[in-house]
Amino acid sequence: MARVPSRTKIKLLIADDHAIFRDGLRKLLDSEKEIKIVGEARNGAECIKKLGELKPDILLLDLRMPDKSGLAVLEEVDFSTLRTRVIVLTDAEDDRDLVRAMRLGARGVVLKESAIDLLVKSIYRVHAGEIWLDSRVATRVTNAFSASSDSGARIEKPLLSDREMEVVEVVAQGFHNNEIGTKLFISEQTVKNHLHNIFDKLGVSDRLELMLYAIHHHLIDKPSETLDLAPLSPKSHK
Repeated sequence: MARVPSRTKIKLLIADDHAIFRDGLRKLLDSEKEIKIVGEARNGAECIKKLGELKPDILLLDLRMPDKSGLAVLEEVDFSTLRTRVIVLTDAEDDRDLVRAMRLGARGVVLKESAIDLLVKSIYRVHAGEIWLDSRVATRVTNAFSASSDSGARIEKPLLSDREMEVVEVVAQGFHNNEIGTKLFISEQTVKNHLHNIFDKLGVSDRLELMLYAIHHHLIDKPSETLDLAPLSPKSHK
């Protein structure tokens, strides 16, 4: 299993309204030497308060909580200004909620029924700056994303060039812009230019939307395990 290079432990906050689930999660994660659970929250309001107090690296966030839901937390807190990265824990009852959560800044989606090693892997990957989508919800999320995007009909765009398709395929493998440039023998600035053109042609605004669009429209193969994207600001191709 991948490990973070730093010896500093990943500070983790768990936000879920079920005490038994929180207790079980704590016991399972306590065995991970590089993860430290710094707090728990029973509802959205308590979660927001502890985010400010504890400043965790990772927030495990249940979307369905009383008083203030996980979605309400994502709507209220500007996570682009925080060090905290959010992994949504869900029963995947409503795929539209997952799309909404990702667009509001969540960087990972993990089913509550997942094996603990998959959750741990998602924590390390998201902490490293990647995006994580459980393969069991990836297709459903892409379909929900497409349905919400197509509510206003997309303007027909030119097809991607062969080079642009190569860029999309390498982006899907989780490489950074400089690594993409090395693999394709082009400069990092040229990679950025290609991404700008791809976003414009497909009508997407970031790598997450690009990957969801590409999977839905069969531009790339579906991920075998998860959808992992290289570190990137949610609304930038730079």
